[in-house]
Amino acid sequence: METVKGYVEHIVFRNEDNGYTVFNLNNDDGDLTCVGNFNYLSEGELVEVNGEYVVHSVYGTQLRVLNYEIKAPEDLLSIERYLGSGAIKGVGASLAGRIVKKFREDTFRIIEEEPERLAEVRGISERMAREIAVQVEEKKDMRKAMIYLQKFGISTTLAAKIYQFYGPKTYQVLEGNPYQLADQIQGIGFKIADEIATKIGIHSDSDFRIRSGIFYTLQQSVAEGHVYLTKDVLLRRASALLEVEIKDIEKYLMDLSMEKKIVLKESEEGLRVYVSHFYYLELNTAKMLHDLNLEYEEANVVIEKKIHQIEKEAEMQLDEKQENAVMAAVRNGIMILTGGPGTGKTTTINAMIEYFHSENMEIMLAAPTGRAAKRMTEATGWEAQTIHRLLEVNGNPEEDENPNRNGFARNADNPLETDVIIIDEMSMVDLPLMNALLTAIVPGTRLILVGDCNQLPSVGPGSILKDLIASECFPVVMLTRIFRQAQESDIVVNAHKINRGEPVLLDNKSRDFFFLKRQDPNVIISVLLTLIQKKLPKYVNAKPYDIQVLTPMRKGLLGVERLNSILQEYLNPPEPGKAEKEYGDHKFRVGDKVMQIKNNYQLEWEITTKYGLTVDKGMGIFNGDMGIVTEINTYTETLEVEYDEKRKVKYPFELLEELELAYAITIHKSQGSEYPAVVIPLLSGPRQLFHRNLLYTAITRARKCVTIVGNDQTFQEMIRNTNEHNRNTSLAERIREFCG
Repeated sequence: METVKGYVEHIVFRNEDNGYTVFNLNNDDGDLTCVGNFNYLSEGELVEVNGEYVVHSVYGTQLRVLNYEIKAPEDLLSIERYLGSGAIKGVGASLAGRIVKKFREDTFRIIEEEPERLAEVRGISERMAREIAVQVEEKKDMRKAMIYLQKFGISTTLAAKIYQFYGPKTYQVLEGNPYQLADQIQGIGFKIADEIATKIGIHSDSDFRIRSGIFYTLQQSVAEGHVYLTKDVLLRRASALLEVEIKDIEKYLMDLSMEKKIVLKESEEGLRVYVSHFYYLELNTAKMLHDLNLEYEEANVVIEKKIHQIEKEAEMQLDEKQENAVMAAVRNGIMILTGGPGTGKTTTINAMIEYFHSENMEIMLAAPTGRAAKRMTEATGWEAQTIHRLLEVNGNPEEDENPNRNGFARNADNPLETDVIIIDEMSMVDLPLMNALLTAIVPGTRLILVGDCNQLPSVGPGSILKDLIASECFPVVMLTRIFRQAQESDIVVNAHKINRGEPVLLDNKSRDFFFLKRQDPNVIISVLLTLIQKKLPKYVNAKPYDIQVLTPMRKGLLGVERLNSILQEYLNPPEPGKAEKEYGDHKFRVGDKVMQIKNNYQLEWEITTKYGLTVDKGMGIFNGDMGIVTEINTYTETLEVEYDEKRKVKYPFELLEELELAYAITIHKSQGSEYPAVVIPLLSGPRQLFHRNLLYTAITRARKCVTIVGNDQTFQEMIRNTNEHNRNTSLAERIREFCG
């Protein structure tokens, strides 16, 4: 173990999330590169570090620091270097020299006890003297607070956020009511606050804990897709979470209601309890939909004449329902087009685009995911983009509390400048995104919403497409006829059979729909590997990377977690020189197929030429985006992923919790995506999960081939099971209230 003392000359790299730092240490022996985890460090600090020398293959000799101590400046040179390091705003090297020359060893005592005397130095006013004293004191306080917060297992970034928010009151807040942190600091939830409270010694039945636990339970239900819980369900769930019997829940609900955290609303099913934010999101969404739902006067004969002209020019033929859909889009501010695969939704969209284009109207196309937008572009020949990109994401919509901004550049103050907006894959759009979209649309703009209402609901809260249809306040055209070309595909035919609850013949005489009967999980996995590596790539003319395994569950013998670890070993095995990074239960390797599992609006991406020149860049990687690991850099502690359209993102290692392997993904996560071939392992599972909608969604993800490997009885039982998970939403009711 080596002990070295010196000044932090320059911080080369710092990961604020985990404190990993690379810096140059300077002392009488010269410069030394140090690497390690530091809770708090700034340039100019005098530090004593303990560690061991290592030789990096690229960067040479370094000291790997195992522990360290920040020292108070000991001599005049130390004091001068600290003050002039940039740690104190407004004090450069020359001014620091004048301060130390004037007050010598007494400098820090003067700053702390008689700061007004700093004005005796040329270039320092009385006001500046006070500011220097405040900064020196704050630095000292912050260092103490960071070390204090580390005792509770709080990361450097969160510790800095806490101190910036509370300042000197940090100790008082933590020891009085740490549950405040869950309400006021982004990144700290009930669980972390509860751990801190336990360490501090707060009782499990304290009012603070119960109130915070009830609110946390509501927030967790939002993560399941609900917009509210009934009081009885909330009481049962919160009691189970807190492991205490909650007496007089009305008292806590009234407290939370008075604090405007929740909204209470009576209904036929009992008292509904909403997180306030989501109650008002539903209300505002309903109001904006009502305001957009205008009627436009246009004679039938004129519209029909133009439709027939478009059919002739574009060499397309619309059936009666498709014509009705175009007419409804022309006549109404809001129109909903729904239908299963092969029913002509794309043809209908194209006819609408041609109609509005012939009227010289501006048209915008969008979809919830990059993959869905790409498919829309290919199908229409018009550029489509993600809804996030359409709205020009420029912050974090989940944190922005101003309803007019929503974290997007396009909003009520800066609306979208267009006449028509067509959104595809509407079943994936959740309540917050729908609200943000509507905020950026002015009345007079036509909004056409397209989707398949039999797909699974969005990952986020709400059930937008179903609620809009259920409200019966907007024109809806449901396409049901399967066109001749689509009838040749057993994927399409069987998807419709599943949707109608009819049994599917599994005789493997199809060209694009296969069922391989296997009962043993390990045999099923072996078959998956053979299909992905040998059989399917040639059959569908695709790379193994493009063939997607879809599974109903995360856990279990055929769950996402086990499948990914096995598939990774066979599809991207370790090799000498192939970089790896272990993070928690995951191991990432260059060449791995990965997925982003939460929205991150702050992540920067860029598209570069082969010479490294940036041609485009932007913000935001979203839940469900899939890419390939292209680089792992252990020196800068970053992992690079390349997404669709060659967008590259560098992830600090601390952010790897937002990534997971994606050789196999849940059916829910596959929504809005389409793959050349889909392989579905299927054995028995919980009835509430193994239902018709799940199977229907999985099968309709495939473009050229579906192969199901497993138990045929489970397959037929899923077709019969209509018991899908219902969401607690009230958007349809809110819309009807506005429609009168």
